[in-house]
Amino acid sequence: MLPTLSHMQSYTIGQAARLLGVSPDTARRWADAGKVATHRDDGGRRLIDGRDLAAFSIVVAQNGTGEDDASYTSARNAFPGIVTAVTLGDVAAQVEIQAGPHRLVSLLTREAVEELGLEVGMQATARVKSTSVHIDRT
Repeated sequence: MLPTLSHMQSYTIGQAARLLGVSPDTARRWADAGKVATHRDDGGRRLIDGRDLAAFSIVVAQNGTGEDDASYTSARNAFPGIVTAVTLGDVAAQVEIQAGPHRLVSLLTREAVEELGLEVGMQATARVKSTSVHIDRT
């Protein structure tokens, strides 16, 4: 069984924007329009619950409402995002991460998922190493 968090991770508007691959202004407008629920912390900052952000990230990716010039990191093949699904088998597991408009799926051991404590709504980075990468011109 996966470890449970004492409280769900929440994200600031800026963190959510980075994970969604949009500007903070765009994320703020979406929150103002009620497209994603927010709450305030003790310091008055607006926060988005991890599970809400995970669900919203899928909607954003499916609707193509991200921004084309999103920059993730200077490190090659690293995709910071939010965990949107965790499927556990007896030995293996499948983890899905939404990194801006990119959906990444990883097959790994159940033990690795449990050691990392991966749950829907958590921030995670998918790192990709491949000897076969196909590039399409768009």
